[in-house]
Amino acid sequence: MIPVFDGHNDVLGRLMEKGVESPVSAFLYGSPDGHIDLPRAQRGGMAGGLFAVFSPSPGSFKFADYKTPDGVEVPLPPALPIEPARATALWQIALLLRIARQSAGRVAVCRDRSAIDAAMAAGNLAVVPHMEGAEAIDPDLAMLEVLHASGLRSLGLVWSRPNLFGEGVPFRFPSGPDTGPGLTDAGKALVRACNELGILVDVSHLNEKGFWDVIAHSDAPPVATHSNAHALCPASRNLTDRQLDAIRERDGMVGVNFATSFLRSDGDMRPDTGVELLVRQFDYLVERLGETRVGLGSDFDGAVVPEAIGDIAGVQLLFERLSERGYDRPLLERIGYRNWLDVLGRTIG
Repeated sequence: MIPVFDGHNDVLGRLMEKGVESPVSAFLYGSPDGHIDLPRAQRGGMAGGLFAVFSPSPGSFKFADYKTPDGVEVPLPPALPIEPARATALWQIALLLRIARQSAGRVAVCRDRSAIDAAMAAGNLAVVPHMEGAEAIDPDLAMLEVLHASGLRSLGLVWSRPNLFGEGVPFRFPSGPDTGPGLTDAGKALVRACNELGILVDVSHLNEKGFWDVIAHSDAPPVATHSNAHALCPASRNLTDRQLDAIRERDGMVGVNFATSFLRSDGDMRPDTGVELLVRQFDYLVERLGETRVGLGSDFDGAVVPEAIGDIAGVQLLFERLSERGYDRPLLERIGYRNWLDVLGRTIG
């Protein structure tokens, strides 16, 4: 079994949904819903990951409602006010801390590479808190200090909507990522503050001009926690070859997203999508970025994933398919967890 450190999941957001009773117990002892809980993580070899804190926009939408004869066009949601974003973020961070406290040591919130190594060596789940979209952070960045003290070590500047710091890409297919303006002055200041505090800056969901602003203003490795290659699937959320080359040049990395709409040549969201399309992304990204700059960024609990994998318990199927493609054990371990631990060690300390 290949140990897994996953670059992105949304289990905290799923556990916050209405109808989830006793969310701490649902995670620690398992539930029939979603993609990740502790029992399934153990069956799938999950040793750790970046656990996202995410504040959703009000309402909901059906992907099928935005399909057109030419593809998919989901408009950007409006900006989210700081008060509801902050309330959601604090709830999810508190949930994660409660999970760790009530886990009898089986779940550890990790603030640096040594804590990750120690948790994994003990067979415990090493959780690194991540924020997907910075709506909960104020212009003076006071909340960033509080979040950092609570364990935040990875930050996606935007989700797919505008905020104080920048603008995300819409869910659009086919489309390139050049969909709007770059980072604001506040966004550039946030990038620099993350560098100073040792917080990884995630460029997933960021539009292309914002991406290049991160490259220009950050001195840390650029990381896309859950994005794929635009050359294989021309969705706005995926990264162009030029962006991938910049990540390689700066010794960053990409976590491959399992979301089927970012794998398929038609941009559709279908669970019957074959695992071979996921393998194709690994082939392309390893070739483009090198063996030390590719990992997993599943988007479990936040996306429709190939039904053959299903959830975290089925993730070893991916490694079986990669092995059949000629990936040897050292490379599978790099993709499975070592690359993530290396980039985190160079970023968060």
